[in-house]
Amino acid sequence: MTTATISWFLAGLGTAIGYESPMVRSFPPEPRFPDDGGSERAVWEALCEQLPDEAVVFHGVHLQEDEQEYEIDLVVAWPRVGVAAIEVKGGHIERADGIWYQGSGTHRHRIDPVAQVQGARHALQALLRERGTLAGSSRTAHLVAFPHRYVPSTWDALDLPREMLIDRGDVESGGGVAQRVKHAIERHGQGHFPLDDAAVGELVDAIAGGFPSQSENLTRAIEHETRLEQMTRDQARILDALGQVRRMRVVGGAGSGKTYLALEQARRRTKAGERVALLCYSRGLGRYFERVTATWPRRERPAYVGLFHDLPLSWGATGGRDDDPEYWERDLPLELGRLAGERAAGDLFDAVVVDEAQDFGDLWWPSLLQCLRDPGDGGVYVFLDDAQRVFPRDGRVPLELVPVALDENLRSTKQIAQVFGALSDDVVKPRGLDGPLVRVVDVPATAALEAADDAVEALLEEEWPPGDVALLATGRRHPEQVNEVALGGYAEYWDAFFAAEDVFYGHVLGFKGLERPVVVLAVNGVRDLGRAREMLYTGLSRARTLLVVVGDRQWIEEVGGEAVRRRLEKAEVWADVS
Repeated sequence: MTTATISWFLAGLGTAIGYESPMVRSFPPEPRFPDDGGSERAVWEALCEQLPDEAVVFHGVHLQEDEQEYEIDLVVAWPRVGVAAIEVKGGHIERADGIWYQGSGTHRHRIDPVAQVQGARHALQALLRERGTLAGSSRTAHLVAFPHRYVPSTWDALDLPREMLIDRGDVESGGGVAQRVKHAIERHGQGHFPLDDAAVGELVDAIAGGFPSQSENLTRAIEHETRLEQMTRDQARILDALGQVRRMRVVGGAGSGKTYLALEQARRRTKAGERVALLCYSRGLGRYFERVTATWPRRERPAYVGLFHDLPLSWGATGGRDDDPEYWERDLPLELGRLAGERAAGDLFDAVVVDEAQDFGDLWWPSLLQCLRDPGDGGVYVFLDDAQRVFPRDGRVPLELVPVALDENLRSTKQIAQVFGALSDDVVKPRGLDGPLVRVVDVPATAALEAADDAVEALLEEEWPPGDVALLATGRRHPEQVNEVALGGYAEYWDAFFAAEDVFYGHVLGFKGLERPVVVLAVNGVRDLGRAREMLYTGLSRARTLLVVVGDRQWIEEVGGEAVRRRLEKAEVWADVS
């Protein structure tokens, strides 16, 4: 199967397997329409039916710009297109001598729908720009809708080109209203760029945002967890579609479900009768694999589960010092290849599944292939995210693998996904629910750990469960982590994390592939400035429901760039957490 075929097939996968995409959202969900003969309802219904699933429709948007009040009948937020403000006028509409009239007989009166919607659209853009939202600079147009009036296609006016007018014919046609909106935005829209997914979220917050209480935040966190579990399971259908592919490279951003798919692929190949090795690099993720697979029926458990390094050691390789990079990067990988050549066929594998494969160095891959019973045709399933290259190596998988791209974030709320997504070159669609604002505690890096401790205490006072909270450092490890490892060793340390009974203290480098509902990220420096951006991306993306960023905000924004700065403008400044 070619790359083009895979891309086309996955593009249609949702329809083929019954996957439910998010429907058009309406705010409010059930609008109260005026007694205007059904004109606003007719246009609203046409938009909801004709717009793509990711679009948003707002009804009855009220604006206050200084002393001036405005109302927009309908606002459309269309990702990758732009924003449209629509003024709807029902009944009989005519234009004579440059003047608009509505009604007939004694009820005939002058109206000015174009000036009305123009002024409201300009006010909307100005208010959004004042808030620092991306939507304020996105391409925006206005339209007038006469859903009870047929207007000739040849009609035109200087103040209202025909492309900016929706008539009865458009409402009655299969997609005419959406086509008018799209054409008006693309041809007449004012703004610098099309609307992106993050800007849509900001627009929803600005127009429909409320004042969530802490109890509501906790309830929404539970709702988000439930939805996350279901969406992640749905991802496994990708493996159904690619069941005959023996060599696969699955690339996706943080929270796209790669680890779940790696586990599921290892389980499926084992259940099919193959001898499988499920491998990763970090201790925490390796322990997670061991715990999860231990709960599976015996016939579904892979033959080997754990760290890449432990595989050669289990076959008799000599140990080395933790502080000797030559041993881990060169000697041990080469030793694995030699040992594999000496093993009986029954000890080798039919397939290998590698998660967080961006962590593997160049020398590891040839040796890993030697662990296959058929190095030329054995199963190789690789899952990776290039944005998380936090270790000082740039290994590439030297194999021809069928590429599969995951372009949705399932794990994090929209607010979190938009922040760390700004650090990635790939466009990832946030699929999580709305959640609490990201919080920022602006302190020097030298004070980040102490301030992070204060943040944890404040979160516990807000009644977040201790087992939901993780404090992660980017530089020097937290003293609590050092103590726990020294007292109980790594196995007990990670088992305490998975027990989720208390606050977890960890480091970004060891937390790859893992997550918690609430993460306090202490940005207390980085060992390698060349990988500071990747460290931030990895740390910011570990939270599912609430993210608290503690550190030098100016430095964080300099490393993250303009996109991160814009996202953090929407964050809650958490000045007093003690």
